[in-house]
Amino acid sequence: MIPKIRVLVADDHTIVREGIRALLQARDDIEIIGEAGDGREAVEKVRQLEPDVVLMDISMPGMDGLEATRQIKKENPKVRVLALTMHDNEEYLFQILRMGGSGYILKRATAAELVSAIKAVHRGEAFLYPSMAKTLVEDYLRRVEVGTEKSSYDGLTNREREILKLIAEGHTNQEIADILCLSVKTVQAHRSHIMEKLGMHDRSELVKYAIRRGLIEP
Repeated sequence: MIPKIRVLVADDHTIVREGIRALLQARDDIEIIGEAGDGREAVEKVRQLEPDVVLMDISMPGMDGLEATRQIKKENPKVRVLALTMHDNEEYLFQILRMGGSGYILKRATAAELVSAIKAVHRGEAFLYPSMAKTLVEDYLRRVEVGTEKSSYDGLTNREREILKLIAEGHTNQEIADILCLSVKTVQAHRSHIMEKLGMHDRSELVKYAIRRGLIEP
């Protein structure tokens, strides 16, 4: 039996937490293991319950979701944080990504979209609500104009750029090896070089970078 994805819901509105629990409780692949009403409580609950994914509201009294995300990722980098917010706002998007968040979904999303987002971040992927993905791409284009993205990407070889794109599209090392007629060991070596050159540590960061670079569709 496949283990359920263990989710902690952090939101200062009880009715929102209850609504999310009602949406997800019937699923056999996701389990709500706890709730928090503010950022400080979310940090403490993560320590106690060790969830796989935290659904994190950004605007909460006391410690907000941004600071809570920073502390959670500092203490336990393996925990995935998915921002669940009403704010269709690019500054919040960039802040949550800087704090280590793996995704950003709006509260107007459907239940199916929420489930997809939870599963994506649990797999180590990045998830961005469509309107926010468009914002991220536009930000990348602005930065390209001033040259801030150019140097790191120029440091990659053509083969590394190919592999970066395939990683971001969700292919495994074995699949990439098959597509490019390489050994898995060679693909792993290229992957390590890419992460080292770009200063990144996991696949979700590579996906975000590839979206900014326009290498893949959000």
